[in-house]
This record gives sequence, C-alpha cells and structure tokens, in this order.
Amino acid sequence: MSYEKVSQAENVIIGTKQTVRALKSGHVLEVLIASDAEPRILHSIIQAAEDASVPITMVDSMRELGKACGIDVGATAAAILL
Repeated sequence: MSYEKVSQAENVIIGTKQTVRALKSGHVLEVLIASDAEPRILHSIIQAAEDASVPITMVDSMRELGKACGIDVGATAAAILL
C-alpha cells in the first residue's frame, strides 16, 4: 500500500538530505522510510519528521522504495509533498 502512495503521488522527493530539507521547510505530507536502511541515517529523518509532526510510514525495502519512486537504485527515504 505505501509503495502505491509513492508511485501515484505527483510530487515526491527522494533521498535523505532532500527529505530532511523538505521537512524543515514544512512542505511534506508524509515520509516513507525503508526499514533496512542504516539506523544512524534514519535518525535524522525520523527526528525531523517528529519535529514537523509529519507521519512516518516504514516500508520493508530500500530497493522496493526506489523502484516505487521510479529510480533504479534503492532509496532510504522519500517524502510526499503537499
């Protein structure tokens, strides 16, 4: 279900730095995070999402998240924009 949200969304940001930046700017509707990513990388995304009161959805695989975003590599995080 979560992968479908990303693949159907019109405005998606992919990647850790871009997701954190979008969260800080207040333009994020929901964040999706791959549970198989490194915890130290996820910490900054989770903290920024909590600070912005944005819901976080955990997905199983970086590879599948990347695929849902339309890229050929894995993605640690993706943000669906307002």
